[in-house]
Amino acid sequence: MKNSISSTLFAILLLFCSNCKQNESIQEQGSKWNPVQIHGQLQVRGRYLCNEKGDTISLRGVSFGWHNLWPRFYNEKTVSWLKNDWKCSVLRAAMGAYDGVEDGYLVNPEFALDCVEKVIKAGIKEDIYIIIDWHAHDFYPQQAKKFFASMARKYGKNPHIIYEIFNEPTHDHFWPEIKEYAEDVIAEIRKYDPNNIIIVGTPSWDQHVNIAAEDPIKGFDNIMYSFHFYAASHKDEHRERVKKALEKDLPIFVTESAGMEHTGDGVLNIEEWTKWIHFLEKESISWVNWSISNKNETCSMILPRGSYEGGWDTEVIKPAGRKSREFIRFYNTTDKVYENLR
Repeated sequence: MKNSISSTLFAILLLFCSNCKQNESIQEQGSKWNPVQIHGQLQVRGRYLCNEKGDTISLRGVSFGWHNLWPRFYNEKTVSWLKNDWKCSVLRAAMGAYDGVEDGYLVNPEFALDCVEKVIKAGIKEDIYIIIDWHAHDFYPQQAKKFFASMARKYGKNPHIIYEIFNEPTHDHFWPEIKEYAEDVIAEIRKYDPNNIIIVGTPSWDQHVNIAAEDPIKGFDNIMYSFHFYAASHKDEHRERVKKALEKDLPIFVTESAGMEHTGDGVLNIEEWTKWIHFLEKESISWVNWSISNKNETCSMILPRGSYEGGWDTEVIKPAGRKSREFIRFYNTTDKVYENLR
């Protein structure tokens, strides 16, 4: 009898130890937050962003501010901090592309490329997805084609790369011309990169995905469409536009969003912002918050005394940044994210 009890206790102890080691292994893998290792080559299936296995996923992260205004944040240490502390699975490098803007790509391309490529290379090293954002509000088709062809040749073999080919077409740009521009730039990228996701801008500051849904781009795979919102200004009417686009199976990626007014300043509406995040999560739509910068405005996430190389404690993160970090860490560290690790 004693031998039987001892054997049973020994078996239970072995099982307990085995489970402890398994849990430690899972925790160890989870602490090594490597989104590209987890999800691999991204693809679009229907209206959904999927991993290389075809499972629906959502990416969540933040955008750097304009490279020509906040270039000091564009460095390896900031990328590492945003990935490991904020738990971002995607970062957006916002490369300003305007005529007459100091240090913008069209004026100083060498400086612009230096900033953006620091983030791209750091993102590949850190195993995180990087959106290369042509941050413009007007058409520059030849320059855009040249830029994205160069990026595709250099980095297209890496599954980390996402191309955003037109940040925000204004209310003066209508879908037929946006679509024609997009088709030309996409064709240029696909000469060198047949697989990575390409995100297309939509009319009137990326507000009218429903218009794009009526006449989507055809003939190319892995294409998505951008939607932007600022929660204190954009509410139910804008969510209804997204819903209409989803009914048409349009693949949507929110590449820029935040909780304040559309100016990037003013009141921070946490209640409405939370509604947006819950809506996006319910619909499996990826989202990026604006921005890693230190301007005296609501949307800038870091105080001027904060480091340009991450390492921020809560005292130097402004309210919009603290809430962004909270949202990102919560949704990117739930159990479902780690299912592929088990």
